[in-house]
Amino acid sequence: MERVILHSDINHCYAQIEEMKFPQLREVCMAVGGSERSRHGIILAKNDKAKECGVKTGESLREAFVKCPQLRIIPPNYEEYVYYSEKVKEIYQAYSDKVESFGLDEAWIDVSESTKLFGSGYEIATEIQKRVKDELGLSVSIGISYNKVFAKMGSDMKKNMGLVEITRTNFRDMLWPLPIEHLFYVGKATAKKLRQYSIVTIGELAQLPRVWLKEHFGKMGELVWWFANGQDISEVAFHNQKEEVKSIGNGITTPRDLCTFEEAKIVFYVLAESVASRLREQGLQGNVISISLRNKYLESITRQCKIDKATNLASEIMEHILLLLKENYDFHIPLRSVAVSISGIQYIECYRQLNLFVDEKNYQKQQRLEQVVDDIRKKYGFKKIQRCCMLIDQGLSDFQPQRDHVIHPESFF
Repeated sequence: MERVILHSDINHCYAQIEEMKFPQLREVCMAVGGSERSRHGIILAKNDKAKECGVKTGESLREAFVKCPQLRIIPPNYEEYVYYSEKVKEIYQAYSDKVESFGLDEAWIDVSESTKLFGSGYEIATEIQKRVKDELGLSVSIGISYNKVFAKMGSDMKKNMGLVEITRTNFRDMLWPLPIEHLFYVGKATAKKLRQYSIVTIGELAQLPRVWLKEHFGKMGELVWWFANGQDISEVAFHNQKEEVKSIGNGITTPRDLCTFEEAKIVFYVLAESVASRLREQGLQGNVISISLRNKYLESITRQCKIDKATNLASEIMEHILLLLKENYDFHIPLRSVAVSISGIQYIECYRQLNLFVDEKNYQKQQRLEQVVDDIRKKYGFKKIQRCCMLIDQGLSDFQPQRDHVIHPESFF
């Protein structure tokens, strides 16, 4: 039986929820954005009037105000956005138990079996749109196809209650003429490389030999070839299916540019403690430590190292962070934002294998110490116990990434 998969997207989600709560915002140029004072000043979502002025998601508030001086900025309220997005997904779940979230505002819905009860995929999508609008006052655009990739691309083609169906017979006419950047999972860097080989459209990529793409672009080249030819066979997960944790991380745009190693060290300690605490909360540990650095010109680098034994101790994580930082950055250009993540995730085993080259008594002592710090912070607050280095410059260490951590889009894989 041919699969019927929907991809539904809450259009400009954050901004639309604010408009639903305060209808007068529909009449002005409005965007949900961070704080310019704390340097988290980017556009998170914008309404249609702001879009008409050229305001783009992800650009700085300064850039947005140049385009639209009358732009009204609304601070984000993530708790409400999560609440309403879950309400929308409850409507999806009335039609299928296979509802897979893709970030906060998007989801795939496999209605292959539901067509026997509710009609065709197009009819189900139309009914979902009507219910979301009538019950929650929100609009969703929906793509309908026989695989996840084309359903996602369909929902992107027509916003504001858009409804696009991509089938085995029409996908070449609908998708192949589009620029290569429109293909799911082809980012700016990959598109630039493809254009160097005069591959400009999705159709041109689709008609290349798969072997050639694999030779020149590795596994990702082969993957996007499958996508372009409509041969994605990935399943839609059940809505209550717990995703395997692949990495845990935190990052921050710092209150001011980091000009020295010592300043970066302060911020990294806060991030490392947050990541380590989150690992322990979930009974996890990891053996790949990564840092991401972005300078004041918004140029980014990422570096990582693999350690012999998985860990969830901030002291061990920090030791490798500092080595990566020393080896890969000289601070001739100040840093604007930094991040830490741990991957190679595994569950903590009941028994730890002994290592002749590690002082196990000291390891266990450090483990107990960090757990006590977690307990004190949970009970009395984060600032009740801090490392001395964090007090050297409290302007840099005065943030709580574990508390402020927000939901980011999840990986397709």
